[in-house]
Amino acid sequence: MAEAPASPAAGAPPTIGGTARNGALSPGRLRTRRRRLAFRGASLPLYGGAVLLTIVTLGALFAPLLAPHDPLDSDIMARLTPPAWDPLGTAQYPLGADALGRDLLSRLIYGARVSLVVGFSSVLMAGLVGVALGVLAGYSGGTADRIIMIVVDIMMAFPLVLLALAVVALLGPSVVNMVIVFVATSWFIYARMARASTLGVRGRDFITAARVSGATDLRILLRHVLPNVAGPLAVVASFEVARIITTEAALGFLGLGVPPPAPSWGGMLAEGREYVQSAWWVSVFPGLALMVTVLGINFLGDGIRDLIDPTMQV
Repeated sequence: MAEAPASPAAGAPPTIGGTARNGALSPGRLRTRRRRLAFRGASLPLYGGAVLLTIVTLGALFAPLLAPHDPLDSDIMARLTPPAWDPLGTAQYPLGADALGRDLLSRLIYGARVSLVVGFSSVLMAGLVGVALGVLAGYSGGTADRIIMIVVDIMMAFPLVLLALAVVALLGPSVVNMVIVFVATSWFIYARMARASTLGVRGRDFITAARVSGATDLRILLRHVLPNVAGPLAVVASFEVARIITTEAALGFLGLGVPPPAPSWGGMLAEGREYVQSAWWVSVFPGLALMVTVLGINFLGDGIRDLIDPTMQV
């Protein structure tokens, strides 16, 4: 007698081409559709932020080719020349000139280098230090965890802006010193989040299985813990880049940023504050450049957040 065909597993409806006979999607197709919907929901801010940030980054990378003038060359005869579309403007200075006759467009393009280098370098170095300490604290626990978290709590007790002002004033204004300041005042943000994420996965079954199989602690950290920590940290890092770029501009506005005559957006804002009514372009265009850059980074961070956690979409 012929054997009866095997029945599908209990609780799982039979499927035809990935679709259940009752019209429901199979678990695999359902997960795929959820990922697609999550990416579609995050695509607008993700793509918008990526486009804005790409434009600013390419402008900074190819500044010598894109800038119409040397950002340090001054022409006193062109002092406070309006933008090219103004009746008194000239095509030689598309966005006008500052109080020393320097081309604003060229200084904006070169100023993007300072903001991006400070922002991304600070986040990269602070992230490496903070993640290493946070994962160590969360995975090992005990004395190491207590010591690291005490240091984190002490650092969080300091007002970050005042601490940055004090350190920059002590070390002197320069790009390297600003990176050091931002690393020292932001690494504990990553440490706290990395520790919390590590505590959440430390007792999971796959970590226990890895230990039983004989995997070393280093292998467990690299192969199992860090991938689960990377998602939330990527979102925090994107917003930290925007915060650091804004803070760098604020320090430059106060005269504690990149020393003049090197172009920086904060320094350009400070130079233009005396001419807001008579020569608005000197301060408006650096402010717009700063706003567009921070907006692009924030959009990118929102897109990454929505992609990682679709439930956060509005």
